[in-house]
Amino acid sequence: MREIDTSVPHSARIWNYWMGGKDNYEVDRAAGDAYLSLAPQIATMARESRKYLIRAVTHLTRDLGVRQFLDIGTGLPSYDNTHQVAQRIAADAKVVYVDNDPIVLTHAAALLPGTRDGVTTYISADLHDPQKILDAAGKILDFRAPVALMLMGILGHIQDFGEAQAIVRRLQAALPSGSYFVHYDSVGIDDDLTKAQEGYDDTGAVPYVLRTPEQITTFYEGLDLLDPGIVSCPLWRPDPGTSPEPTDIYGGIGRKP
Repeated sequence: MREIDTSVPHSARIWNYWMGGKDNYEVDRAAGDAYLSLAPQIATMARESRKYLIRAVTHLTRDLGVRQFLDIGTGLPSYDNTHQVAQRIAADAKVVYVDNDPIVLTHAAALLPGTRDGVTTYISADLHDPQKILDAAGKILDFRAPVALMLMGILGHIQDFGEAQAIVRRLQAALPSGSYFVHYDSVGIDDDLTKAQEGYDDTGAVPYVLRTPEQITTFYEGLDLLDPGIVSCPLWRPDPGTSPEPTDIYGGIGRKP
């Protein structure tokens, strides 16, 4: 395992900080605060991304009967992780988390406990090598039955857009009919957010590409989009009685025919 460098800000720890978590260091908080000074909406985006995950996994498990989840780019554990949401509804749900980050790996034990009847496990693998992910996940998940493939806020770390598209296509191709693609990423439609991201990328942390909404839609080609389509995440099936405001995180769910 690579040594954890606490002298350089880290995207998972910064995101954890913006979400109100405690798994971060002073260097992460400093980078997070610098970002916030230019684009204060990022903290709302972080919290709204988790709310979107909760609503998406709830819908898939409760309403669509999905019992298998492949969550790539897990990040640091926080509240209402995928397995916790799914297994509250269906105790036998299987959740496979994937990440290649040594910091996330050290927190894997916090992710692993699940229900007695379900499966919650962790694979150390890199999104740049989708076949390795599929080979390892195939030992746990049944790829003859529907799987929810989750790429939540991770594709921006694939710098080359063509490579990002190819990775998504390879992962989707391995899924059986009736599976789902669940995704979100930040978009570059706000000048302040773009400027803040450029400053963040200069800190030595792993860069993140803010793509356009039009680019994001290409990840869903060939899939049947669930209503309301690809939208700002707070607007994706908001909880009744709420009046959410859009943020610069876009996502949706597509079903493989």
